[in-house]
Amino acid sequence: MFYEGTVYRPPSEAYSLIIQLTIGCARNNCTFCSMYKDKSFRIRPVDEVLQDFNYIKERSGQPVKRIFLADGDALIVKTADLLQVLKAAKTIFPECERITIYGAPADVLAKSVEELRSLQQAGLEMVYIGAESGDDQVLLDVQKGASAAEIIEACLRLKAAGIKVSLTLISGLGGQKRLREHAVNSAKLVSAIKPEYVGLLTLMLHEGTPLAEAIAEGSFTLLTPQEVLEETYLFLSEADSEGTVLRSNHASNYVTLAGTLNADRQRLLAQLEEARRRGSFRPEGYRGF
Repeated sequence: MFYEGTVYRPPSEAYSLIIQLTIGCARNNCTFCSMYKDKSFRIRPVDEVLQDFNYIKERSGQPVKRIFLADGDALIVKTADLLQVLKAAKTIFPECERITIYGAPADVLAKSVEELRSLQQAGLEMVYIGAESGDDQVLLDVQKGASAAEIIEACLRLKAAGIKVSLTLISGLGGQKRLREHAVNSAKLVSAIKPEYVGLLTLMLHEGTPLAEAIAEGSFTLLTPQEVLEETYLFLSEADSEGTVLRSNHASNYVTLAGTLNADRQRLLAQLEEARRRGSFRPEGYRGF
């Protein structure tokens, strides 16, 4: 068993068995992202993936409680092949409690509710959706390849199939020009979906990306730490998603937040206000992926 290139996973999958079902990202167009630029997208043969499962089973004496299927857009794999992988995972690792995967909105919309339900019944518990923003102009600017309406439709389709949704947003993605629109429309997106989980990352500059070039030429201005907190405060004030678990504890974040919407709204807003008052932010040198 081997991993091809750098492997990325959500923070909550730190202790999961990570298996590359795909290599790279099928779209790989987002202007802010440098994650999969060193890879050419391909789908691994199912037999290779099953060999990885058996390799771990034979050589590891540890129980496998969680499995994360990487790389980006792994949900793009044909439903029949995904079912084969899921069923094999459950057979080889009967102790496995959770299987999760990355999926782009287009990957979800390419499958019917019935197909998604069959994946859920085979063991797929949750899909990580990188929404990034709920503002259509921001989504267009960063070449996300999906509108807010399409993201909502995809997430509601997953929920209709019984699959949990973990939604990711990126603070600061609208820059100074669209701070308010990015915050308010992202709150509307979350309110419409009511996902089980929302994760807030904070935009970071990656050299060589189109967004880095836009910053260098002055057409995009990064938010200051104070402005990121202002945007987050506005988002939390507007979001109506009772029961959604919110985490802003990624290494990119200036301030760590953890709570549940809507119950913890006032506590989270107070925490942001205190951080703004004190100017207590994670130093730039400690932010990273």
